[in-house]
Amino acid sequence: MLILVILAGAVTGIVLGLFGSGGSIIAMPALMYLLHVEPKSAIAMSLGIVAVTATISGWDNWRRGNVDVKIAAMFGLFGVLGTYGGARLGVYTPVVVQLILFALVMYAAAWKMLHKKKQPQAQVAQLAVAGGPNIAVDEIENLKAHMGHIAMHGVGVGVLTGLVGVGGGFLIVPALVLLSGIPMKVAIGTSLVIVAAKSYSGFAGYIGAVPVDLAMMGAFTLLTVAGSFAGTRIAHRFSHEKLKKALPFF
Repeated sequence: MLILVILAGAVTGIVLGLFGSGGSIIAMPALMYLLHVEPKSAIAMSLGIVAVTATISGWDNWRRGNVDVKIAAMFGLFGVLGTYGGARLGVYTPVVVQLILFALVMYAAAWKMLHKKKQPQAQVAQLAVAGGPNIAVDEIENLKAHMGHIAMHGVGVGVLTGLVGVGGGFLIVPALVLLSGIPMKVAIGTSLVIVAAKSYSGFAGYIGAVPVDLAMMGAFTLLTVAGSFAGTRIAHRFSHEKLKKALPFF
């Protein structure tokens, strides 16, 4: 049993560092089925575990220049608001509904990554071809629309994050790649920063409403943090195309 818990904690961190997502996909079931934690407590604890791990791994990616700070701030701000609201809703939502949503959202994100092949072209490049005296105005309008889409996705992903207890990286990474057209490695680093902020918000939404074993959560987090460093270094050995293909299959 102890070996399985250690393995689960390490794998959670490796997956989070490698893909910028997926930590709670392992952490929550491990807490529920290996440590026999009640489902709602497992949801809360997985958010706390991923929050700390994503903070450390996100900082490591920021040092390497793999974080788009502007996008992280916009997505994160609206994501935090949505996540807190989702967490408060999750306290009163039947567990079976939360677990069904947990599975469906994962499959939907994987399907979108596998089938949405064409990434959006850079808006500035398109405008440069079109030319014209109003190019600066068009750039501003496109930027506003672009950031508006990111804000809306931040709220939507945040609500799901709080409701089903996952960091949301497996939705954030595809959204960043498909909406912003940024490279996969930058999307992963940016996702980790966003996941950290949203997971703290989600954990805050559950704390006090459900029992949380802080000692168990702390031990699991230490193992996950160690694994995340290994995952981050493994990620730098692969091209962003390989990582993009691996994420939906995982």
